[in-house]
Amino acid sequence: MEATGKQRRRPVSIEASALTRCRHRVFLDATFPEELSGAPKNPGAAQRQEAAAAHRDAIRQRMFDADPDGWVHIAPEGTMSQRADRTLEACRSGADRIWGAVLPVEPDTGRRGRSEILLRDAQRGGYIPVIVVNHKVTDPGRGATTTDLFRWAPAVDENRKVRAHSSDQMRVAHLYRMLERHGLASPAQVAGAIGYNADCILVHDLSAVLDDYDARLADRLEIARGNVPTVPSQIGECRTCPWWERCSSELAERHDVSLVAPGQRADVLRELGVTTIDGLAGWTGAQPEVWPQGPFEDAVVIAKAWLAGAPLVRRYRQVHVARADVEIDVDMESYHEHGAYLWGTLLNTDVQSVYRPFSTWQPVPTTDEARSFGEFWTWLSAERRAAERRGKTFAAYCYSRSAEDKWLLSSARRFYGYPGVPSEAEVKEFISSPQWVDIYQAVTDQFVCPNGKGLKKIAPIAGHHWRDDEAGGEASMAWYREAVGYDGGEPVLFERTRLLEYNEDDVIATKVLREWMSDRAVLDIPHIDDL
Repeated sequence: MEATGKQRRRPVSIEASALTRCRHRVFLDATFPEELSGAPKNPGAAQRQEAAAAHRDAIRQRMFDADPDGWVHIAPEGTMSQRADRTLEACRSGADRIWGAVLPVEPDTGRRGRSEILLRDAQRGGYIPVIVVNHKVTDPGRGATTTDLFRWAPAVDENRKVRAHSSDQMRVAHLYRMLERHGLASPAQVAGAIGYNADCILVHDLSAVLDDYDARLADRLEIARGNVPTVPSQIGECRTCPWWERCSSELAERHDVSLVAPGQRADVLRELGVTTIDGLAGWTGAQPEVWPQGPFEDAVVIAKAWLAGAPLVRRYRQVHVARADVEIDVDMESYHEHGAYLWGTLLNTDVQSVYRPFSTWQPVPTTDEARSFGEFWTWLSAERRAAERRGKTFAAYCYSRSAEDKWLLSSARRFYGYPGVPSEAEVKEFISSPQWVDIYQAVTDQFVCPNGKGLKKIAPIAGHHWRDDEAGGEASMAWYREAVGYDGGEPVLFERTRLLEYNEDDVIATKVLREWMSDRAVLDIPHIDDL
């Protein structure tokens, strides 16, 4: 549904999350609140919210344990208005540190917001908002301004650099403006963010973002009030949006170009007068001077494939994938950033295929990861050496190696010295060798993929199907919590079986896909010139 200037002006309030959200979603959220409240929650989004809540609780407990008498806690009981009154009362009484702050809704400016922490600026007066988020806010490097968790003393950090998150910047700017409204903002114009690692507070300089914040707030408020027209367009956010079914139908009906060239690519095409998939498929001129995210030629092919209903398109007449006498498929399962709890393998020889998992069912992070990882590496290394002794070629396969590489290297760094755990140099030698093969890269190099390149998108084309219809990365997070009793309950053994079957199906999928690429892809998939 398109918003128009004729929409009735209505009182609305928005949180900072709307400032980095799809503009059309802001309109739909504000215009159809009853539909929004009744929409089923995206499982992945729900899991992230639960994990974020658990992280906030852990940080609160840590803060309170360090100084039990130093905090005013705005308990979650009562209405938001009552909690806002208690927050203002605590501020005006000069509380040094406040947890769970709620600021009063501002009907005229449309702002509403909450801050996990308010710190009193003892030098200048007023309060500094500090948010707690369940993602990394810094990376190794230098140049970030940070301070200790328990003592506000900002300084340039020689060991950390900023990991940019515009949503964090907008949220702390939002809170600063709300504090400012009541004369409670620190003149220092700074705010803080405690991230996933919780090893410091990243200090944000708000003077650098307030102008952008003000402009975004004005834009989103006008949209929410129905004064600025918006239309749907596919972006990354659509995957978890409650309005996607509505928007996708509208986009498909008009063959909107964003269905095959999402995000910035659609913006570039519309500026050039190309608004439909048909228009992109019929492109004959020179490619755009600026084209984000991948070759422009691929976008044209994807448009043609969409119109033809082709799930894949071959780039070349022949399809190649590295093969070996002894082949092992590897798939790792991790729980957020806490650790890798399962290394699943499928050993394939000319005789048989055997699935073998290496796991820990102690909640990660745990030193038992060292045991399971060491056993996995010892077994993998033994198979490599055995193949070499027999004069056989060897290859290990994964799908989209970034996650496996990350946890191989991380596990080696964390656990080197435990039985079977290799050095980081040994891991680097292996993953840089031709024996470590990424099937995702082979797919990317040789096919144009109109519907995405995820394993669950590509493997079914080769004839593979998962036993569990709910199988997927997000679902596995919920299964894992149950499997290890993450929330304090008894471990659910059925969920462990479910995770092992899901992991086994993943490694089988890689095998099936590789063999299909070798044997049938040329017969099953059209070539670019065939479209």
